[in-house]
Amino acid sequence: GEFGRTPFIQGDFRNRRQWGRDHHPYAFTTWMAGGGVKPGMTYGASDDLGINAVKDRVHVHDFQATLLHLLGIDHERFTYKFQGRRYRLTDVHGKVVKPILA
Repeated sequence: GEFGRTPFIQGDFRNRRQWGRDHHPYAFTTWMAGGGVKPGMTYGASDDLGINAVKDRVHVHDFQATLLHLLGIDHERFTYKFQGRRYRLTDVHGKVVKPILA
């Protein structure tokens, strides 16, 4: 997941079929297990309402770099060509989140 959902239900509260949650990139949860991830841990935290990440924030580029690392792929060498230029999935800022590695 590259984004979560808002922590509050949106829509007409009288009609359950219209309930929904908008995209919300500021705080979200990803559950990971096995494959080199430390078991039984929590990394990061949000505020009391789940609106914003407030501790140990992980950018999507860091998350992708970490997943690629766990798959044995060097994210700095993993590139694709688009319109004549080479790009990285993790851009130039992605870093492996080492505290979650087993």
